[in-house]
Amino acid sequence: MSVVVSSPLLRQALVADASTSGAFGLLLLLAAGPLASTLGLPEPLLRLSGALLVPYAILIGSLGLRDRLPRGLVWAVVIGNVIWAADSLLLLVSGWVEPTRAGYAFVIAQGLAVLMYAEFQFVGLKRSRSAFA
Repeated sequence: MSVVVSSPLLRQALVADASTSGAFGLLLLLAAGPLASTLGLPEPLLRLSGALLVPYAILIGSLGLRDRLPRGLVWAVVIGNVIWAADSLLLLVSGWVEPTRAGYAFVIAQGLAVLMYAEFQFVGLKRSRSAFA
């Protein structure tokens, strides 16, 4: 297994992603009903997103606190973030939902934030150095 000594940028990007994901996950879990009507997005979709984000935040937060990380796991986080951003765009253009203007803004903003974290994590991974396991 390939291991890297995490760069400061990678650690910061993982912890920031964890903080944002955890906060949004809790918001979506606790306020899915009111948010659904405001955003024009299905309540089950918001709850499911929140239920996925909370454990994800715990995982990447714990990664961000470690000096040595499995390279493959970090790549999985980066690729997962890119997929999440792409799925956000797909959601808006698919016709599966009818978001309000606030819903469009919400989905676009969170998609861009996730893409930003993916970029920081990618650059942080490139700045990390290889280590023996």
